[in-house]
Amino acid sequence: MRSAVLAGLAAIFLTACASTQSAQAPSTPAMTEDPYLWLEEVEGERALAWVREQNERSLGVLEADPRYQGLYQDALAIANNRDRLPLGGIQEGYYYNFWQDETHVRGIWRRSPLADYARGQPRWETLLDVDALATAENANWVYQGADCLEGTTRCLISLSDGGRDANTVREYDIATRSFVEGGFVVPEAKSSVAWLDRDTLLVATDWGPGTMTESGYAMVVKRWRRGTALSTATEVMRGQTSDVGVFIGVFQDTDGSRLPVAYEANTFFETSYWRLDAATPQQINLPAKSSIVGLFRGNLVFTLNEAWRGLAQGALASYPVSDTGAEAPRATTLFAPTDRQSVEGVAITRDAILVAGYENVCGRILRIAPNGNSWTTTQISLPTTGSVYFAGSSPTEPLAFATYQDYTTPSTLYALDNNATSPRAIRSLPALFDASRFIAEQHEAVSRDGTRVPYYIVRPRDMEFDGDNPTLLYAYGGFQVSYPPTYSASVGKLWLERGGVYVLANIRGGGEFGPAWHQAGLRTNRQVIYDDFYAVQRDLVDRRITSPRRLGIMGGSNGGLLMGVMLNQHPEMVNAAVVQVPLLDMLRYDQLLAGASWVDEYGSPSNPEERAFLETISPYQNLRARDDFPIPFVLTSTKDDRVHPGHARKYVARMLELGLPVLYYENIDGGHSAAANLNEAARRRALEYTYLMQRLMD
Repeated sequence: MRSAVLAGLAAIFLTACASTQSAQAPSTPAMTEDPYLWLEEVEGERALAWVREQNERSLGVLEADPRYQGLYQDALAIANNRDRLPLGGIQEGYYYNFWQDETHVRGIWRRSPLADYARGQPRWETLLDVDALATAENANWVYQGADCLEGTTRCLISLSDGGRDANTVREYDIATRSFVEGGFVVPEAKSSVAWLDRDTLLVATDWGPGTMTESGYAMVVKRWRRGTALSTATEVMRGQTSDVGVFIGVFQDTDGSRLPVAYEANTFFETSYWRLDAATPQQINLPAKSSIVGLFRGNLVFTLNEAWRGLAQGALASYPVSDTGAEAPRATTLFAPTDRQSVEGVAITRDAILVAGYENVCGRILRIAPNGNSWTTTQISLPTTGSVYFAGSSPTEPLAFATYQDYTTPSTLYALDNNATSPRAIRSLPALFDASRFIAEQHEAVSRDGTRVPYYIVRPRDMEFDGDNPTLLYAYGGFQVSYPPTYSASVGKLWLERGGVYVLANIRGGGEFGPAWHQAGLRTNRQVIYDDFYAVQRDLVDRRITSPRRLGIMGGSNGGLLMGVMLNQHPEMVNAAVVQVPLLDMLRYDQLLAGASWVDEYGSPSNPEERAFLETISPYQNLRARDDFPIPFVLTSTKDDRVHPGHARKYVARMLELGLPVLYYENIDGGHSAAANLNEAARRRALEYTYLMQRLMD
């Protein structure tokens, strides 16, 4: 299987309007120094005592609500529901899948013969039981992936303590179903590891002082031979401390050959690529804003986030692998999207290159295949009003798998047969809520600068447009992450069926319309993202779908930053806000955990111009005591080693200091998703929807 690349990256503002600033200014003096730095001590005794006190207070409010238990039971049933598509990846005649349910809370890693899986009758064999492993080793293991070397039974298993991004990598033999005695083990770190051959690994890890970047990722790649100590590994290449990190990927071509590549992430969105298949690294000629997606018949296939050598921004392109070191590689455009299209995913089979993308945030799959000296593009016959995702492919196999879903249609798994030309439904999931009562519609709001911003609304068919409908508005708006229409049993069962309306805004910062849509909101241009979100809020009210009394908002991680900004800029628009694992102190974010890796997205607090902008929007520093501030619900995780829990802690502490009511819950395990297992995930959802009902329905 292809090594995970850039794991965990991702994952992840002009001034506020004058009226908002004038309303805030008299209330509270600006924060001149940070009195809550002690809350950044993740496992500090004082900090954890504060966390437990806040948890007890907030859980008392939410879990005592008579609706909580019903919500929790519904959420738990959804989390443990066995009617889920077993998705994963293809390798050497098998389909691999990681599965969790009420019996396997931590999960099992398993596989089925590919032919049986394609028939819809998989014959699963368990390769690793993570629950049993955690019990045997008395460890809080969370499975984070496997990398198996073709032609062998050896795999590298990544295990995390409690869901952290940092993990331990251990060699496993699927023939004996056991870890290899005396085999490869990379101790816990934010590592990137890949097979070079059966007896050699490429390892980027924490080698000691001076080998990690300012962002907390590895920057030195070494070659480690079996039977030798890790400390004796030979250095292959070295990045810079200012890099985000150096990561390793291995790509397989249609003839089975492999190309190891190092990704030197100079910034979050700019990368230098290096071939590692020779004695010394060779830089691959690609622009900084590009992504390698694979190999096809001796060609390097990549996407462009910037125009390059006559190729358009956003395009999918290729050139011969033999040209990687050439000054002018013979590049060809495979697909060039319009300004309302995007390339979201690429899968490579033995016979074709498949492209999953969106047109006005509606999914489709294109098949691009060689035809003599040119390429032929056809569209695969799948529904086009929802989302399409690839569910497994291999450059040495003729078929691939894909899924389709939309807001009211559960996922259907398709085999793309006949050399990936014909979709065949294998299995459709049963409905987990009564979708017949609801309709999904797409609307557009007009942002401050005239940009048309699409959003989806899922509402009862017989809804009255009286402005009194409890409405939850979700958005993310960053890192070129797209949010197309997807089926959410949790939203349907816990919110829609109980009388709510759901809205998802495709604001700038995301990737719904390609890299330009994302780059429009970078660094000091970020206010357009918040203007887009406000425009959707206003449009919902103007259409009398809801009103500020009945409108709630939700977002996590970068979306948590969005929530914090909107609560400061437009608190009058909402009566609830779920702020999940958020960034909130934008003047210190680059000093906390992986924060330095996001400077290319947000700007640097050490740059005077960018700091001046960040000072105007940082949610923590701009909190003010005011009467129109709603009661937010802030959630984070102690073991989140991506977005530091100190963001949420300090924000809540500052709110309490100002006399602003707030609810807070911190999962002691969890990782960046704030849910280390299915039971905890169900609890978190139940807490969130209990809060939303209290604020928007009561």
